[in-house]
Amino acid sequence: MKKDYIKDIEQIKDIMNRSTRFISLSGLSGVSTGIFALAGAYIAYQTLFKHSNFQVYEAVQLTGGVMGTMLAIALGTLIVSVISAIFFTRRQTKKQQLPAWDAQTKRLLINLLIPLAAGGLFALMLLLRGFVGMLPSVTLVFYGLALVNASKYSLSDIRSLGLIEVVLGLLAFWLIGYGLLIWAIGFGLVQLVYGLLIQKKYSL
Repeated sequence: MKKDYIKDIEQIKDIMNRSTRFISLSGLSGVSTGIFALAGAYIAYQTLFKHSNFQVYEAVQLTGGVMGTMLAIALGTLIVSVISAIFFTRRQTKKQQLPAWDAQTKRLLINLLIPLAAGGLFALMLLLRGFVGMLPSVTLVFYGLALVNASKYSLSDIRSLGLIEVVLGLLAFWLIGYGLLIWAIGFGLVQLVYGLLIQKKYSL
């Protein structure tokens, strides 16, 4: 009898959780975005940072070609990461027989996109002004804040990931000469490990 009560309570908690949080995030989304981020950082280093000292506090002179390459790498990494995240998330919602778009998804995206959009515009303005060295820090901090802001509508683990990204972003500013490396750790390695842990913890 006691087991039945416990089971009923767990079912009620599960229903309440599903009604207030988006819980269909796939751990494979984190793994894939981490891999793409590492690839993007490697390409950026080989084509741009290896031969030029952009990781300074001052503005640097950028040619149209260099700026175009930076934007292409950034947008390419972002696009493939978003596509992979959507793919694995949709696959997870189908597996759980849940709707891919509902009120929880909408709340999650709104709270995620507001800091991301602000951070993206700020990063673009810095790039246009030549402050390339600050980009790793800014993108990490705003990404972390976006995760923290959205965590109340999704898995609680996202909050911890967001705080880690914020700390790494601040570290990237303090150690600006290692900005790209710290960016690769934050967006790449940390995301990858987070995805594996989520996959194992929730079997997502």
